[in-house]
Amino acid sequence: MIHVCLCFHDETGQYSKFAGTTILSLFENANTLPLLPSITVHILHDHTLTTDNREKFMRLVGFYGQLINFYNVEELCADRIAEIRKYFPNADNKRFTIATFYRLFIPFVLPNTIEKAIYLDGDIIVTLDINEFWQIELADKPLGVVTCYPIGLRGIVKSEDYFNAGVLLMNLNILRKEEETVKAGMKFFSENSQHLKWGDQDLLVYCFGTRAMKLPQKFNCQVQFHARVKKELPERKIYHYLGLATSLTMDLSDAFNRLWMSYFIRTPFFDEDSMGRLYNAFLKVHSDLKNSALKLSAIMSGKTRAFFVEPAKVDSMKKIFSIHDGETIIPAENKESIHRLIGAMKITQGKCVFFIMTEKLFNENFPFDLFTKEGFVENKDFVKGWNYLDSPLSSVVSYSFIQAM
Repeated sequence: MIHVCLCFHDETGQYSKFAGTTILSLFENANTLPLLPSITVHILHDHTLTTDNREKFMRLVGFYGQLINFYNVEELCADRIAEIRKYFPNADNKRFTIATFYRLFIPFVLPNTIEKAIYLDGDIIVTLDINEFWQIELADKPLGVVTCYPIGLRGIVKSEDYFNAGVLLMNLNILRKEEETVKAGMKFFSENSQHLKWGDQDLLVYCFGTRAMKLPQKFNCQVQFHARVKKELPERKIYHYLGLATSLTMDLSDAFNRLWMSYFIRTPFFDEDSMGRLYNAFLKVHSDLKNSALKLSAIMSGKTRAFFVEPAKVDSMKKIFSIHDGETIIPAENKESIHRLIGAMKITQGKCVFFIMTEKLFNENFPFDLFTKEGFVENKDFVKGWNYLDSPLSSVVSYSFIQAM
């Protein structure tokens, strides 16, 4: 029996669809015997799992003749959650919540007779036979992992030991003996909280990075940073849509968007209610675009336009905003560019509206406070131009449609 675990907190009730899509892709590509259960899905959840979504998970798993177990970690692991909160009292106020630590409970909520488990994030599509991953022998290694670019713990762990925790092969026999190791890691981060950027991923790397078995990238291939960069088409891999809001949109000319959608539409989560929510989301976008156009018309009355744009984006902005040769474009080339921009704004104040087309200036938030000090007023002297991009299927808006479904 193959044991696969997913863990989540679903405040809006809309995250379950992603976990359901992961599960369906897993079943679709697993080489299992007809009518004979060979995969058990274990879902670690809290009070946010609704009765309706629970029933949809059961219907999905039952359709494929497999098995599913649910574990309410708030009930089963109350003492462990309290201990984590002791070490990280402000966890819910940061980029991650206490729920990111749920996967740490897997060795303790699954029966002791289960010696190994696969953990998958809910933003995964499995296109290979999961048995290929399951058959890897870990021996005395606590985890099987796929390394990635070190986005955290620089100077703490070696770059070659940093891994993404969205796909894990877990040696439960070993991990059940490592509670003190994990507690020591939590103590370290509670005293050095500035180093904990990625929740329990950083904790797992800190505790097990040097001892984990390093596995081929095909077992955790990041869509945004690997597959699309290499311009590859979907193959037999485990694809990780890391950062759903940027990795997954409704642009169906993209092979990986189509891949995710092809599985989602076959889940019980794609139903008449989801279509209704999608319709309402389109209506909202239409209304927002109309209101934006009216607002911009009022701002621009009797004024000309100018643009502050990163050089690499100049051509695309010219097309999107139909910028003609007589309109000013100030390239955001370096930090001195902001001074040129302010100088131009002073000369043309009251006659021109500047479209600021970059939310960040060289990896820092755009310094709008400099505009305030000079007496410039938003929606009079300048606008945040990215709010007026005229593509209703930009990644952010498009992802909101997927969330609505």
